[in-house]
Parts: sequence; C-alpha cells; structure tokens
Amino acid sequence: MTDPDLYAEALATFDRLFDQAQAVGEPDRTAMYLATATIGGVPSLRTVLLKAHDERGFVFYTHLDGRKGCELQSNPFAALLFHWPRIGDGVQVRIEGRVHTVPDEEADAYFASRPRDSQLGAWASRQSETLESRDVFEQRIEQARKEFEGRDVPRPVGWTGFRVRPRRIEFWYAATYRLHERWLYERDQAGVWRKRMLYP
Repeated sequence: MTDPDLYAEALATFDRLFDQAQAVGEPDRTAMYLATATIGGVPSLRTVLLKAHDERGFVFYTHLDGRKGCELQSNPFAALLFHWPRIGDGVQVRIEGRVHTVPDEEADAYFASRPRDSQLGAWASRQSETLESRDVFEQRIEQARKEFEGRDVPRPVGWTGFRVRPRRIEFWYAATYRLHERWLYERDQAGVWRKRMLYP
C-alpha cells in the first residue's frame, strides 16, 4: 500500500500510543533504547530520553565526544526502540533512520530549559572517559558551579542534539501465543512511503 499521507499516519499512530503510555502510567514514556554502530559495524546500545518529536524526526541530546556521539558522527544511522508493556498486552515502536545534529538555536533553547544542576553536569562530565573516582566528578561539578555562579549556564560546544529522521517505523502489538500484530511503514530512496503487515 502506498499513500502520500502514510508518514503522517505513522506519526499520528505514534502520538496516540505516546499519549496512551502516559494515560496507563508507564514509568517514563520518553525512555527509548538507542542503537548505534561504529564505522566498522560494531553495535552498541543504551537507553536515552526522547526530548522532541515531529515530522522532522525524533530528538535526543548528548555529548559529541562520548561513545554514542562519536559513533553517530562517523556512522550517521541509528535505531530507536520504545517498549510500553502497560498498553494492552504490550506495544513496541521501532524507528530506524539517518541522524542529523539539530541547529544550534534549537540545542541552545533546550539546554536553557534544563535544571541548573543538569546544565552544570554537562560541563563537568567527560562522557565515556575513564573517571578516577566519584570525588573527582563531584569536584568538577563544584568547579562548574563556581565558574557560572550568578549567571546563566551556557551550552557546552560539544553538547547537542541528534534528530533521527525515520526511514522505517514499525508498530508491534503483543498478542497471546506470540500471534503478534506488526505494521511497518518504510520510505524508499525516492522518498515514497509504503505500509505493509509483517508476520510475527
């Protein structure tokens, strides 16, 4: 099935499930697994938080010089997974696509909205590098606190957002006896979206 409105349909389905996740009391509906890979194809996986989503894609923030930031710069493709077990018998949403850094003004606006301690932590952390002790990190936080005392904390140059622009969006609805229902929306090289059902 092809239709110019299929991407809008997929996003509307995500929005409906995202709202439903909140209604049924999911602990954190924004939590999503993020898979990246090195240029050589070695994968890694972690949980991050969704900070924005619209027709342009799905956004999270991180340090550019951390492991995921480095991997995304050298191999700009990612996969996301939301799992909301409290919706019905369980729902998963899988999103795959190319990543792009968000514009500076967008990153600045989001950083300014963060709690001050989170802002200071972004300055204090050398993400993914070896940390000699927790005390060292606490000292770096205190140094940042003193440095920016009495003024706004600016966004560190090496801290920004990545937007995953979907090429594939799959909705997976759990059912008994593993007779799950799966719907896949995918965009081809020409930018045409298609929708099909998959065997469980």
